Amino acid sequence: MINLLTRTEKLAYLFLIIIFGLGIYFANTDLQYFDEVYTVEDGFVESGSAIFLFISSMLLFVRFFKLFKHKNSFWKFGILALALVFFFGAGEEISWGQRIFNVESSEYFLENNAQGETNLHNMVVGETKINKLIFSQVLTFILIIYLLITPFLYRKYKWVKNLADKFAVPIVHWHHTISFLICTLLLVFISSNRKWEIYELAFSVIFLLIFMKPLNKEIYTS
Repeated sequence: MINLLTRTEKLAYLFLIIIFGLGIYFANTDLQYFDEVYTVEDGFVESGSAIFLFISSMLLFVRFFKLFKHKNSFWKFGILALALVFFFGAGEEISWGQRIFNVESSEYFLENNAQGETNLHNMVVGETKINKLIFSQVLTFILIIYLLITPFLYRKYKWVKNLADKFAVPIVHWHHTISFLICTLLLVFISSNRKWEIYELAFSVIFLLIFMKPLNKEIYTS
């Protein structure tokens, strides 16, 4: 399988190996450094997630405009929806540049956001944290469907293939699925709650690889 990977894919996976390797090392030798330096807010790991999510979004937007005249409305809707989702994810990751530009949160966010920041994923409704409900539980369910079930259905049923291609849904190669599973397993070796910052970085990197070269790469051709 390694020989079938592109140079970019190999470099991306090597990058994740280093990130997780250092993360596991710091988490087990200097937890304070792991929490306050390695995975700190707006640090290398979190900023990396935002950057890769943004690149994915821009890649999809470019394809949307480049192929606009050659594709139907279903394809346009699918790829535009994905582009907007990943743009939203990039913005949320850095609280829409709030800390970068020193913008103070409004009174509403100060009262209803767990971190007092201008973003939605840290909002608290009653006793429920939106991050835990939607961005953890719901997203986990979606990833299981997308990474483990959809690839089987796509390969076995023509109607699933036609539907995915129609809405420009990129289908993963098995190495994408395997890399996600490995990253998930590696979290066992990190006790800190900040480990999810590394997982989000892995998410952003692997999804960029999926968008660059999905199994059904023909959806990105005219």
